Amino acid sequence: MPNDDLRLTELLDELSRLSTEDSTTERGDLDLLETVDLVRAMNAEDRGVPDAVAARAAEIAAAVDGITARFRRGGRLIYIGAGTAGRVGVLDASECPPTFGTDPSMVVGLIAGGETAIRSAVENAEDDADAAERSLRDLDLAERDVVVGISASGRTPYVVGGLRYARRTGALTVAIASNDHSAIGAEAEVAIEVTTGPEFISGSTRLKSGTAQKLVVNMLTTLSMIKLGKTYRGVMVDLVATNEKLRARSIRTVSQLAGVGTEEASDALAAADGSVKLALLMLATGADADAAASALAAADGILREAIASLA
Repeated sequence: MPNDDLRLTELLDELSRLSTEDSTTERGDLDLLETVDLVRAMNAEDRGVPDAVAARAAEIAAAVDGITARFRRGGRLIYIGAGTAGRVGVLDASECPPTFGTDPSMVVGLIAGGETAIRSAVENAEDDADAAERSLRDLDLAERDVVVGISASGRTPYVVGGLRYARRTGALTVAIASNDHSAIGAEAEVAIEVTTGPEFISGSTRLKSGTAQKLVVNMLTTLSMIKLGKTYRGVMVDLVATNEKLRARSIRTVSQLAGVGTEEASDALAAADGSVKLALLMLATGADADAAASALAAADGILREAIASLA
């Protein structure tokens, strides 16, 4: 079919210009190397990823500030992506509730092909340019929300379409790509283009590109949560103790930060109905649970400000 042949030719030309799709003869003997040499070679490739992320510090900071501002207005952070990129977003979203005590609706991960695609490839899902829009409509995307599109190539139709729709709604749009001058970057208000170069295995963008994506999304949620007061002195204080390990961590956190024994920490947590932040405020100021809760609410959940208000 002539149109299909033309599209394939255009796609081949497009891919040929992406650094993530490049190959190099320098790694043509990988199958001949000893295992320890393979480990060293791959590790050497990976070492450049943090530097590539650091080069985009200004753009990442702009995204964090935008996300924080919209969280404060009751907005959500919504990741969209396909394949590895989609899974990175889903993973980051799923880890926010237990880490920061957030509602599951605050950070959401959408992946092309739906939940099935989290574990298995869904044929042609990433090529559906309208699918993300449908999912974002189902979520009632609003101006106060943020949509972060993730794509190693920077050209995934699913992500391009989602960002395009998000801009029409007035939501803040952020793109995370592994190539400069990306299509998703052109659709976003903040373009985080982390150029990681050719992969250790050519075209396998779950490697350096995936690592870069994970580093960036770690920053987007962790740093915005810090600015929202979800941490205190570099420690998580809004964690939800959903298992024995986290309950022990809660006691340990209160004990260390308040400078009290584990028994006193445990008693404070019981009085605070399991809230690490509330227990710390009570121990720091001597306030009862009701007064401490009121002070925290007045301080928008920022523990330092609540302590100062009761001092």
